[in-house]
Amino acid sequence: MDYLPVFLDVSGKSVLVVGGGTAAARKAELALRAGAHVRVLAPDLSGDFHEISQHERLSHITDPLEAAHLEDCIVAYGAAEDDDLDARLHELSKQADVLVNVPDKQQYCDFITPSIVDRSPLVIAISTAGAAPVVARMLKARLESTVPAAYGRLVSFLGGFRELVMERIADGRTRRHFWEDASDGIVADLLLKGDDAGAKTEFMRALDDAGSSGGAHPAGEVYLVGAGPGDPDLLTFRALHLIQRADVVLYDRLIGDPILNLVRRDAERIYVGKMAKNHTLPQEDISALMVRLAREGKRVLRLKGGDPFIFGRGGEEIEALAAEGIAFQVVPGITAASGCAAYAGIPLTHRDHAQSCIFVTGHGKDGQIDLDWKVLLQPNQTVAIYMGLSHLEDLLKAFIEHGADPAMPAAVIDNGTRADQTVVTGTLETLAGKASQSDLKGPALIIVGGVANLRDKLKWYRPADPVSAELAQTANAPVLN
Repeated sequence: MDYLPVFLDVSGKSVLVVGGGTAAARKAELALRAGAHVRVLAPDLSGDFHEISQHERLSHITDPLEAAHLEDCIVAYGAAEDDDLDARLHELSKQADVLVNVPDKQQYCDFITPSIVDRSPLVIAISTAGAAPVVARMLKARLESTVPAAYGRLVSFLGGFRELVMERIADGRTRRHFWEDASDGIVADLLLKGDDAGAKTEFMRALDDAGSSGGAHPAGEVYLVGAGPGDPDLLTFRALHLIQRADVVLYDRLIGDPILNLVRRDAERIYVGKMAKNHTLPQEDISALMVRLAREGKRVLRLKGGDPFIFGRGGEEIEALAAEGIAFQVVPGITAASGCAAYAGIPLTHRDHAQSCIFVTGHGKDGQIDLDWKVLLQPNQTVAIYMGLSHLEDLLKAFIEHGADPAMPAAVIDNGTRADQTVVTGTLETLAGKASQSDLKGPALIIVGGVANLRDKLKWYRPADPVSAELAQTANAPVLN
């Protein structure tokens, strides 16, 4: 982060706005809405001030800028579009220890004014640290259309019960769970459709139930969530919802920071990742840990790369949970073969090249290659191999030894779907050498079959994020990455 996000209390405090044009009017209006006393310093005020010029908390000053104008101010805005005046405002603000902001001049900014979606008392602020305000405005427009105005009423409604809930539910975690259920359940549904009386009745019923528990933790639950192959945009809505509800998250090495950053900041994080011959926790210990945490009343997020049920040992984990009577949910994720192949431009099936696809793991239970070669070596079939990078050379030799054509196309996709994705293509005979030269680190997926030949023809260039794509389309410009 380039700037620390804060919401500043300016109610009853003084704010200086230098300038009389459109930009100055918008700054003055925003400060007035937040309850500030606003001093506008300008020779004249444009028509943009028409609606606020007579506001009781706005005063118009026509004198030249002096240090006295900053007396008792908490914030100063420069909006005169005058370089000399902007520089003087910045200098005087520094001398007076007043926060200053001059739009489009970051050297004169102590803070950035974000784009705002106002559903008071709910306020959503969006900033690009001054780098691309047009992106912030675009996202604001999206949120304006997707966040109902009634959410402000929901926040006000819940806020009216804060002290009562604090009195009735002493335990912090139980109280947070209660608020989450109230914010995202039948209470919210009733309120958002206008049934305030029904929402209050349901809220009080839920509060009575929670308060009668005597502070005991509610039963815990485990969320077994597939996080996909790496790109956070590939998460399902359900996965994102549960990620943000968890009290504690158990995650493996395939989970990168972009996905971990979606977890609540106050949630406990426990790394339980595994690498070949280097298990942080044995599988049995991971299952036992989930059981213990759930029995403590926690919402436990077991976050797995790809899909939990495709070489993710999710079946073993829910067996352990079911045996102990622990409630659980399973959320599927996009498995590596599907996600990585798509991002690499390699279709797993194609009418001219492959009418079937088979997923296998590159090592057996004891680290040995143990594959059914009769099943694998079928015509017009794609083989997607998980966890095979450390055995790549031996795997490719085994294909050839069991009768595969050495010229069979093959590919390795390293860090698939992520910003540092690397794709190496070749044949069963050449791929291991090419991969070695590329110094691949994993996680990696190996694809064997005629479809790998389509990589050069079908590979696609995607923007760094969806916003870039939308901007490029708007500008009718190509996007290359």
